[in-house]
Amino acid sequence: MRAFRTVLVLLAVLSVSVGGVAAASSLPSWRVLPTGTTAQFRGLSAVSARVAWVSGTQGTVLRTVDGGRGWAPVGPPDTGKLEFRDIEAFDADHAVVLSIGPGADSRVYRTDDGGKHWRQTFSNPDPAAFYDCLAFFDPWRGLAMSDPVNGKFRVQATFDGGRSWRQIPDDAFPPAEPGEAGFAASGQCVTTSGPFDAWLATGGGAHARVLHSGDGGRHWTAAETPLPSSASAGVFAVAFRTPWQGVAIGGDYANPTAPGPAVALSQDRGRSWRTPPEHPAGYRSGLAWRGGTVLAVGPGGSDLSRDGGRHWTSFDSGSFDTVDCARDGACWASGAKGRAAKLVP
Repeated sequence: MRAFRTVLVLLAVLSVSVGGVAAASSLPSWRVLPTGTTAQFRGLSAVSARVAWVSGTQGTVLRTVDGGRGWAPVGPPDTGKLEFRDIEAFDADHAVVLSIGPGADSRVYRTDDGGKHWRQTFSNPDPAAFYDCLAFFDPWRGLAMSDPVNGKFRVQATFDGGRSWRQIPDDAFPPAEPGEAGFAASGQCVTTSGPFDAWLATGGGAHARVLHSGDGGRHWTAAETPLPSSASAGVFAVAFRTPWQGVAIGGDYANPTAPGPAVALSQDRGRSWRTPPEHPAGYRSGLAWRGGTVLAVGPGGSDLSRDGGRHWTSFDSGSFDTVDCARDGACWASGAKGRAAKLVP
């Protein structure tokens, strides 16, 4: 009997060991895809396993239509001094790209032919405004977010796919805290889920906050998160799997290894946020849902959570600034020194 029990214990230990190996081996990895450039790509839009767009420094916009084997420069002409920090693509032909900066440096361009031709559809007329990122509810309705002007966040709305823009009235927003702003680090300081819900991610003030609109951007409320906030810290990215379930991520880019909580979770459309039991080790700038799995990236590495952000596992140590997943489940990442990658398996 004792020998039988010993065999059972050994089998149990072996099972746990094999299971651990299987769990470790089941982690995904990034397959880096050379882009032929050293631009920093903070803008990324994943369309499918074959089609993705990236945007970044020196007016660079690249597009792949063969799964990343080849990248074509397709950016607007005469924009070499601009930084394209965000891009939203609807398919292989149609895309909207945002450049950042004070005054007229904040611009929006749209292409309908895969980047062969672009039309500038927005130029920021206010020298006090600084646009950080944009997001779309659908191919027609979208929002572009600026840092606060005169104590209120400024947001432009489009109803024709980015062909024209109009400002949402200032009284739609709660007062901004002193120093509060968005971070143009990954193109994910504004996000949408469903036909009406949108969120803005902030930092820089006394609190790292998330602003929410449930009516397509017409009215906004603010909620504090437990993430640290300072001139270099706050919420850098926010993503919602459904209008109810969301994750906010960030930290302090000036102190990227700081151990403070870098993640917060919401189950009530962003009205309240809580710190999960675990969080990635350090600053993360990009965030995306892949089904029920959350992916996070930053200069210090990549992490995933298979339980909605409660527990995290590191799976890559390479540097990326942003991540995005397409409807077919394909996930892409991009960052400094021309880095672009696709998740495998």
